[in-house]
Amino acid sequence: MTFDRAAFYRTIWRWHFYAGLFVIPFVLLLAVTGSFYLFKPQVERWEERAFHDLPVENSVSPQNRVEAALAAFPGARFDSYRLPERPGDATMIHVALAGGRSMTDVFVSPRGKVLGSIAPENRLMEIDKDIHGEMLLGKRGSWLVELAASWAIVLVLTGLYLWWPRGRKFAGVVWPRLRSGKRIFWRDLHAVTGFWISGLVLVLLGTGLPWAGLWGGAFKAARTELGWVNGPQDWTLAGEAPAGDAGDLHAGHDHAAMMRALPAASALIGPPIGLDAMVAKAEAENLAFPVIVIPPGAPGRLGKPGRMVWSIRSDAQNRPLRTTITYDMATGRELSRKGFADGHLADRVVGYGIAWHEGQLFGWINQFVGVLTAIGLITMAVSGFVMWRRRKPEDVLGAPPPASVPARIGGVVPILLVLAALLPLLAGSLVVLWLFDRLVLPHIPRIADWLGVPTKAAALPS
Repeated sequence: MTFDRAAFYRTIWRWHFYAGLFVIPFVLLLAVTGSFYLFKPQVERWEERAFHDLPVENSVSPQNRVEAALAAFPGARFDSYRLPERPGDATMIHVALAGGRSMTDVFVSPRGKVLGSIAPENRLMEIDKDIHGEMLLGKRGSWLVELAASWAIVLVLTGLYLWWPRGRKFAGVVWPRLRSGKRIFWRDLHAVTGFWISGLVLVLLGTGLPWAGLWGGAFKAARTELGWVNGPQDWTLAGEAPAGDAGDLHAGHDHAAMMRALPAASALIGPPIGLDAMVAKAEAENLAFPVIVIPPGAPGRLGKPGRMVWSIRSDAQNRPLRTTITYDMATGRELSRKGFADGHLADRVVGYGIAWHEGQLFGWINQFVGVLTAIGLITMAVSGFVMWRRRKPEDVLGAPPPASVPARIGGVVPILLVLAALLPLLAGSLVVLWLFDRLVLPHIPRIADWLGVPTKAAALPS
């Protein structure tokens, strides 16, 4: 049986169509929320604008600032101290409110006056992150986003096959043809945009997977099994700190777990080496903002068994700049210093990827490229929708018609198997689609006709 290129092309087109129809709503949501999150440092500085450019004369000690924050919230417990980014900025004191209700960030001026507070979960970037990663649905939302990301990879790969020049010149391949009618214009806009951003999109999808609940959990298990672990994981899984990494609850912003782990307030600031000395050490290190001082006894801040330690940590979004230093509570002697380069190679690769994904690896250039990628994704989603609506008949979905003879797709099977092995939700969804096609559609021919799926097809789509 000879290879029928036209039948194969039509089959790939149908895969592309069904994947796109599912993915488009997610693409629009993730592109908008993701491009907004690229500017987290700028947005958070704007959000804290009332706490900047304050008088620094007669400044009080860090200890006094913490005491002012605790006095403003009776019964609160001290968790961490964030150094001001610039002279004249307020200090941010992270505290647990009385009664275990929640955590909050209290802003104290250099003179020791409490200026206000912000609940971490109410910050614009925290809400945006929850929408982007979980669609405000928690773990189930994370699975849905992961499923959409998995099918988006299929969408990109099939789109590249459909774009392939096949003897055509640059027009319609590298740039769109603007004077060949609306149908050609929308087709070229979709295909050419996809060509230019496909690599960036695949990088974004790949670097986002370590956060996903199922994929990230499997990756964490593989890291542990293969011995690719050197310290706690510093990224979240489905919005939560990964199990077994309680030492990094703050990095995961798992505030519920932090509340459960917090000891009594008297254990958090105490002698003999106090907060003032630790803040002085932190200032001398010149670490990347935000720099957090974490007191002995705060959740997960134990050093060796039985030893309480102070920690100083940079939580910079550009992960290669991160450093964590611990000090003995009794003597102030440095116990450990761990930078990004000290982590396992697997963690460093993920760290670079996350920094790129969040737009912080190369500063404004990274943000600019991220915004262009988001604009390209929106352009592709809109142009794909327009092409579908222009072609769609009134009474059916408007899927591309199947090939008159089944296409031989033997060469695609290994690629599909590799993708299924690497993307478990993709594999699961393919099984569900196959069962739906074999067991359900033959009994509801009207729905099969509407979907554009022949009821005797071997698989969806064919």
